[in-house]
Amino acid sequence: MKLTLRQLQVFLAVARSGSTAAAGPLLALSQSAASAALKELESSLGASLFERTGGRLVLNDCGRSLLPRAQLLIDSAQSIENGFTSLDGNLTYHLRIGASTTIGNYVMPTLLADFRRTHPLGKVDTMIGNTEDVGLAVAALEVDLGLIEGPCHDRQLRVTPWMSDELVVVCSPIHALAKGRGKRKVGVAQLRDAEWLLREPGSGTREAVDNALLPHLHHLESSIQLGSAEAIKLAASKGLGLACLSRRVVHDFVAARRLVILDCALPRIIRRFSIIHHAQRVHTPAVASFARHCAAMAPSL
Repeated sequence: MKLTLRQLQVFLAVARSGSTAAAGPLLALSQSAASAALKELESSLGASLFERTGGRLVLNDCGRSLLPRAQLLIDSAQSIENGFTSLDGNLTYHLRIGASTTIGNYVMPTLLADFRRTHPLGKVDTMIGNTEDVGLAVAALEVDLGLIEGPCHDRQLRVTPWMSDELVVVCSPIHALAKGRGKRKVGVAQLRDAEWLLREPGSGTREAVDNALLPHLHHLESSIQLGSAEAIKLAASKGLGLACLSRRVVHDFVAARRLVILDCALPRIIRRFSIIHHAQRVHTPAVASFARHCAAMAPSL
């Protein structure tokens, strides 16, 4: 057999980092050793795997084809190694988890704290972005697992429903729609005429809001678009408009009376959080253990 696991490790590290200079330290190799291993791999396969673009090595068609298969082999080898190096029952691991914004900021801290209590011998790197960003990272094998709050449309990925989340409409106590709160529901016409604070396209919250509100309101008037739930929460508390956010996100501001939840003439807005992984990637023991932990924790989060 011409291929070696080390060559595949170098290939994956270069794909992730963009150069042999950056890949070498990730594997405790010099740049020359990493370059030599990559050249040996390309020679064995009889194909170039990267294109040089602006000083970076970018996967070509052959490289993209090899990527999930190389990761599968490395994951399998790591699984075998872990099985023999962790015979005392303590799982060693280095997890890379992608989480969309609401989950990353409001759910992940509790998840990780509980996971580390039972699995202390490891490291977890968390990437936080919108749902689209996390899906792209999982598809590119940059993270082991993704936790998202919006729909996933990539056929390379497998989606497992995880837990429910409620979205609520909030505004500042000084907002005009807050003044009649408790007397009657806020009507559709009032909501349609209001100024809305919205997340960017590609956000799971934005897609959930559009799907829930547009059938009733037909359009959302907005002159302010913000890239995080925290920014929208703060803007809403300053009276800049209405926001539709996770109850988890606004809980503290509602308790502090910096925001109020409007009773609207709309159905409850419930969305589903999901766990996503690459269809061609087999879970390592650590990834499988973390996925089970997420499922077990769902009722209490």
